[in-house]
Amino acid sequence: MIRLEYFDRNDFQQLIDWIQDEYLLANWSGAMFRFPLTEDSLEWYINDTNNKEASDAFVYKAVDAESGQTVGHISLGGISRKNKSARISRVLVGNTAERGKGYCTAMITAVLKVAFDDLKLHKVSLGVYDFNKAAIRCYQKAGLSIEGTLRDVLKFGNEYWSIIEMGMLEHEWRALQHVSVVPEDE
Repeated sequence: MIRLEYFDRNDFQQLIDWIQDEYLLANWSGAMFRFPLTEDSLEWYINDTNNKEASDAFVYKAVDAESGQTVGHISLGGISRKNKSARISRVLVGNTAERGKGYCTAMITAVLKVAFDDLKLHKVSLGVYDFNKAAIRCYQKAGLSIEGTLRDVLKFGNEYWSIIEMGMLEHEWRALQHVSVVPEDE
């Protein structure tokens, strides 16, 4: 359903077009970017990424395998090879008309596959703002567990946003991937 491809300069404008307001930008990236999103800031964002041997971050566009359309964005960063851990961030199903079709869960599952199967990590975590109920459901559906809440970590306007921390361990990923095989003579 979803194919992850490296996000590069050719994808900048589509992401800029998707993120048309300060609220969405803050929800997508926290304090990492300032509004409006620009090609210069995205150039910085992808610098030194997507090298399997050396990078501590991988930035992807999510492509619908059937239609070939780019439907989202996701990154896997903070990769610690020593601790065998990483963090999923900047998850976005870009076109609002495409939300609710399972793309988010497919994107999370695809990036978890990279983390656990390709990079051989032990733990993957993410943070999601506590008001983003759809994202929390998506992440739980993909198998991540709630680990706790970091209160009032980002100030947006006159309010503070809290983050729910979620994570998955390698053995939990393996258990989700386990497929029961029924012997043919049963």
